[in-house]
Amino acid sequence: MEGVGHHVLLEDLAFRLAKGELDPGEGLCRSAAECLIARGPVDMLGLSVMGATLPAALAIAQHYKNAFPRTPILLGGPGTTGTDRGLLERFSQVDGVVRGEGEWTLTEWLERIDSDTDPDFSGIEGLTWRDASGSVHAEPDRSPRKDLEQVAPYAWHLLPPLIEYKKLTGEDEGLTPLDSGRGCAYDCSFCTIGRFWNRRSRPLPVARLVPEILALREMEGAKQAYLCHDIFGADRDHAMSLCQALIAEGSPVPFEVRARIDHLDSELLEAMAAAGCYRVLLGIESASPEIRRAHQKNMRDDIDAMAVIDDCVRVGIIPILSLILGLPGEGETQRAQTLDLCSQAALRACVNISLHLVNPQPGCSISKDWGEGSQTVPGIAPDMALGTGLTGEERQLIDGHPDLFSTFHLLSADLFPGGQEELLEIAAINKGLPELWRRYPRSFALVARHMGWNSLQVWRQFKAQSRSFPGWIRSLGDARLRACLDWEQASIRITARGSEGFQGDLIPRPTGEVLTVPVDLEALASALFHQGELPPVQAPTHFAVVPSPNNQQGVRTLRITPDVARVLTLVDSQGSKGESLPPGLDRAIQSLQASGLLHTPTPS
Repeated sequence: MEGVGHHVLLEDLAFRLAKGELDPGEGLCRSAAECLIARGPVDMLGLSVMGATLPAALAIAQHYKNAFPRTPILLGGPGTTGTDRGLLERFSQVDGVVRGEGEWTLTEWLERIDSDTDPDFSGIEGLTWRDASGSVHAEPDRSPRKDLEQVAPYAWHLLPPLIEYKKLTGEDEGLTPLDSGRGCAYDCSFCTIGRFWNRRSRPLPVARLVPEILALREMEGAKQAYLCHDIFGADRDHAMSLCQALIAEGSPVPFEVRARIDHLDSELLEAMAAAGCYRVLLGIESASPEIRRAHQKNMRDDIDAMAVIDDCVRVGIIPILSLILGLPGEGETQRAQTLDLCSQAALRACVNISLHLVNPQPGCSISKDWGEGSQTVPGIAPDMALGTGLTGEERQLIDGHPDLFSTFHLLSADLFPGGQEELLEIAAINKGLPELWRRYPRSFALVARHMGWNSLQVWRQFKAQSRSFPGWIRSLGDARLRACLDWEQASIRITARGSEGFQGDLIPRPTGEVLTVPVDLEALASALFHQGELPPVQAPTHFAVVPSPNNQQGVRTLRITPDVARVLTLVDSQGSKGESLPPGLDRAIQSLQASGLLHTPTPS
């Protein structure tokens, strides 16, 4: 807009809320409108919305319209997909909806109001508008621009400095989103992105994107780039060219991406890692080819998800696996298949699992085909609307117009063979299982092998009793299970303490913990990872669980001799009591310090 002569004001209401400048309670929408009103009169007000923020935007628009009744208000963003006509027919405070790519649509709209006291917006592609008589008109879709080189540069000057955002969140990661591409060529049943962009996908040209990534080096608070295009790697040549260009620059900016598993191969992943990619969100949705087909995922049936996950781990890229439970048509067999994939993936270092429920968002086919009867369910927060829709003004809109605000709904319990109980079980799985896999991946996988259960059965057996997960594992009375649990609990403690746990100590202390267990832990880990034969229970064997070297996250497990175990136990016992060590251990202590099993005392 600035590039064609318009003066633009940009307000980030979420930033204002986080700073405490807006009412976080019932007055949220009114105080947000007052913040906008305080900026003074404008020629038009545009509100960009997601499905989760659409009710709040309508309430804000009404308060704003009360103050400036002649100021036109336009809505845009993914939250308007499939609702544009309904919004204009029901809410007089909204004067138009910009569909899809808005820069050029909005420019044409501004030209009309600049040149005509009673403008006619006919022919402006991508616009849905209301005329003076109240009739609603939806103009033809605007074809997405093929060359994103024409997109205006970032207007960072219109927003608070990035460092101010980081201070509010308190995070040190410095992740900074960049518009690396737009659109998606797919039409998954549960997603509106493909339809919002008319099923077109276009990455930002490499010659444009690389300088924008490199510019983050000069921005205070920016440490990593988040390349926001939904399907990185869909244009493989572009992805490889981007990686090669970043490698040529010395890979100076770490970055993360979103991708489909069928767009990534080992060669591309190696290039991504070399270019600085450290994390990738993988949209898998279901381990069942049948369910993926039923919901238009358009992914090969024979895709080997574990092979892609292993390739990510091998090159040092952290995979985040995104899956949806409860898709229509999913039975217990398919659900267990998805959970088994997650359980196996959780055995890989640093793999994160993200499980979701279905939100029948307006504009997607799942809403059209199965959305009837969808509703809010007390106690279950919809994934796509976490933390929103909580004020009375928003709830009144959501309850009064359920067809426009189904982002806040879950599919009807009638679609599940087990009814409401099944829906509640899925919600509990989504909330609880990823944390179990994060803390106890081997114990979870081992109890499944030991009892002959799939992952869904493990969850149900665990939830059927009142113990904690560790308490339940111990109650099963199996030596291998107890040893595995002891190992993982020691790993949790060591990870929490880190390699700096004994900084400042004046005496040697073990850097980790000694485990004496009746099973070969290395063989057990290998058997679980490769789904091979479990090792037998045997004579006690000694291991040390210690922090990973060089301040890396996680732990390493080392097999040690009985003598080393005795020395470590003695040093730990004497150090805890503040007592001196027996004479004659100097050489052994020096050796254990060199191997990282003992902390080197800090000189006084």
